[in-house]
Amino acid sequence: MIQKAELIRLEKSDDGTFGVLKVDGHVYCVTLEPEDKDNAQDVSCIPEGTYSCKRVNSPRYGNTFEITNVPGRSHILLHPGNVEEDTHGCVILGKHFGFLRNKRAVLNSGATYKAFLIGTADQDEFPIVISDASGGVS
Repeated sequence: MIQKAELIRLEKSDDGTFGVLKVDGHVYCVTLEPEDKDNAQDVSCIPEGTYSCKRVNSPRYGNTFEITNVPGRSHILLHPGNVEEDTHGCVILGKHFGFLRNKRAVLNSGATYKAFLIGTADQDEFPIVISDASGGVS
C-alpha cells in the first residue's frame, strides 16, 4: 500500500517533462508529462504541490488514478504512453527513458503501468507530491 508518492521532475525539453516516481521513498519508475504551459488543460504539466491520487474508471484507460485538487484542472490521469503527444496533460509511467521516432520518450510503459495497477489493486487513494529538481533549465 502506497503511503506517499513523489513525482520528481528531472529534465525539461521540447520533448516534454521527464522525471521519476518514487513510492514510499524508493524509485518505482520514470515519468513523462507535457511541457509547462501555465497549467493549461490537456497540454501542460501541473504546478508543483501536494495532491491526491484517486482511483477512477476512465472511458479511455479504464481502471486508473486521477490526480485531484489541481486548481483549474481535471482529468489528470496516470496512464501508459511513450511520447509527449501521448500525455494529453496527464502523467505517463514507464520503465526507462529512451527514444522513439527521434523524440525523447519513456519506454516499456504498458508493462510498467500494468504492474503499478496490480501493486495498487487494494488502494483507492494516496497522496502525491510533485516537485522540480531540473534546475529550471528548459
